[in-house]
Amino acid sequence: MNNLTALSISIACLAGVATFLAVGPLSGIFFIWAATIAWAAYFFLGATKEALKSTIVCGIFGVFMAWLAAIQITNIPSAPFLGFPFWAAVTVTFSVVVMCLAANIPALAAIPASVLGYSSTFAYLLQTPGKLTKDILLGVSLDNPLIVISISIVVGTYFGLWSGQLSAKLTK
Repeated sequence: MNNLTALSISIACLAGVATFLAVGPLSGIFFIWAATIAWAAYFFLGATKEALKSTIVCGIFGVFMAWLAAIQITNIPSAPFLGFPFWAAVTVTFSVVVMCLAANIPALAAIPASVLGYSSTFAYLLQTPGKLTKDILLGVSLDNPLIVISISIVVGTYFGLWSGQLSAKLTK
């Protein structure tokens, strides 16, 4: 079997497993969209052992930076015109600068994976009602994006690894 066919079958089969987990037994703990973003990042970064490590470390670092920014955003008082939107934008700007400058540290050098973790966190917070609150952000529960998005990134990255391994077996 050629490489593209093997990889296509591998990804499709494991996407089915991931979907079953996300809408079934791991619903609310494992988000398929965050997992597939990490899965794609793993392949984008080269589908190697180093890519596995970089996707997980940088993805979770991005989650952490977004989580810190979100905590700061919850401290901004609502104001009519420029207040909240302006200060939220400033908060995000500074956190993204720090996140990108952290790429000077070799373990945090995969900026795309960090950005994907950051974006996944804000997708969860802004699209899921009631999540952008101090109680959620500072709580120890599976509602906290620091926990739940990190889980999805780790599991999704391993799905990338497994799809590559299965593909290799199918080509033999």
